[in-house]
Amino acid sequence: MTKIQSVVRGVGGYLPERVMTNEDLSKFVDTSDEWIVQRTGIRQRHIAAEGELTSDLALKASQRALHKAGLTASDIDLIIVGTTTPDRTFPATAAILQQKLGITKGTAFDVQAVCSGFVFAVATADSYLKTGMAKRALVIGAETASRILDWNDRTTCVLFGDGAGAMVLEAQEVADDAPENGVLVSSLRTDGTHWEKLYVDGGVSSTQTIGHLRMEGREVFKHAVGMISDVIEDVLEKTGKATADLDWFVPHQANRRIIDGAGKKLGIPEQKTIITVDKHANTSAASVPLALWVASEDGRIKSGDLVMIEAMGGGFTWGASLIRW
Repeated sequence: MTKIQSVVRGVGGYLPERVMTNEDLSKFVDTSDEWIVQRTGIRQRHIAAEGELTSDLALKASQRALHKAGLTASDIDLIIVGTTTPDRTFPATAAILQQKLGITKGTAFDVQAVCSGFVFAVATADSYLKTGMAKRALVIGAETASRILDWNDRTTCVLFGDGAGAMVLEAQEVADDAPENGVLVSSLRTDGTHWEKLYVDGGVSSTQTIGHLRMEGREVFKHAVGMISDVIEDVLEKTGKATADLDWFVPHQANRRIIDGAGKKLGIPEQKTIITVDKHANTSAASVPLALWVASEDGRIKSGDLVMIEAMGGGFTWGASLIRW
């Protein structure tokens, strides 16, 4: 007997060239580097250039992931993009990315789960691969969050940045007793009763405008640690693992205090936690794959490592996946 595993072949990332520091922000918003760092851990963020679209960021991250995987675009038959900031209302940014990659086969669609978008996309791609609906998937988190910020609102504009991260997953058929590899288990949740705590005040059907991001920061913080712990504990239970078995914890990079709080509650030491929020800020669906890319490039995440990824976003949505690298 055999089974199919969704194995990680490569990851890639891209950050726009322009860097905006906290000091830069303080020139047009009533804030300071000290205020932002103390509350969030963020020191800078990258901002997309004029005319640089979410699909452009996704393309560069995807090309790097494909190169790392030793594959070409023609090897891909599934593209899933997690994004809250699509190029257009439709078609899906994944379809635009597919065209930019020169792919004319397979399936391409977006997943809208806000900051949890990449984790939701990984779980979805894993299901496609394990059921034989696709052979190789390109899973992307890409955002131009700067386009939906109110730059006069210091409670939100200091938190976000732009970027994209990509992962290539491949279905590999192995013997039933083969060692575990790739995406092991995912756990996803949504609770729409909290939508007004983190949302954009515009939309096609409601206002016919793009709108701006609005957030009740204290409310989001209050729920974050518990929700993150919930899905991580669920994944660990389903796999028979413990936090001590983890080599790396790669959380959504929203706020350093949330990351530290979740790690403390779960008993995950700081030295096993990948942190990029200080340099990237919150890049929404792109934050987890960007962190994976950084930690893979610098040699921290290696083949055979057990990696836990998690995210929480507007909706509320939250989820986690356990991956054997």
